[in-house]
Amino acid sequence: MIELRPFEKLGRFRNDWLNAHYHFSFSGYHDPARVHHGALRVWNDDEIQPHTGFPPHGHESMEIITYVRQGAITHKDSLGNHGRTEAGDVQVMSAGSGVQHSEWNAEDDVTKIFQLWIIPRNRGGQPSWGARQFPKGDRSGQWAVFASGTGENDSLRINQDAKVLGATVKAGETLRYELPKDRYGYLVVADGEVRLNGQTLKARDGAAISGGETLVLEGVNSAELVLVDTV
Repeated sequence: MIELRPFEKLGRFRNDWLNAHYHFSFSGYHDPARVHHGALRVWNDDEIQPHTGFPPHGHESMEIITYVRQGAITHKDSLGNHGRTEAGDVQVMSAGSGVQHSEWNAEDDVTKIFQLWIIPRNRGGQPSWGARQFPKGDRSGQWAVFASGTGENDSLRINQDAKVLGATVKAGETLRYELPKDRYGYLVVADGEVRLNGQTLKARDGAAISGGETLVLEGVNSAELVLVDTV
């Protein structure tokens, strides 16, 4: 089964520095039909104004994956980690037994990110943070594994039987993905436009997939894709 979630129907929040759209219930937005999809709990589409961001705050027992769509995000945490992740790249924070962190846009232009939260297989554990570059040329017409429970293909490791993947497709190009019937998929078009099993998804639209599907993605124009495959 594939349920489309158009960008214009997502939850919304806006203040003077943050323009956020929520694929799942989050903060002041609650939809009982969209609390989670398997172990995927949060998919936020955030636009952060220059020289602003999220002040220090705490997390525990959550895998937090950030994909930078435009600009860069700067991270600092109570473990002593401090890093800057640029567009096209990924950072992962395993909150474990608890960690304090801040994230902000230190740039002169707007930063745009997808932030995903995945419920871990076990509560607690040692918190950690890491980041990796994922050149778009390396995922042209094929899936790259950004993060996974096994660390496959040198991906960032998360504490769950899940994968976060990315790909780019050109107009007229076709890309496939097999999602087994006992798993959950969630796809978002970061940029461009595709047809997913004949249904059109535009930039920032989502699709919740379950029940086992062969995903056939056809590029309407050049597009950038992010996919979660999880229990």
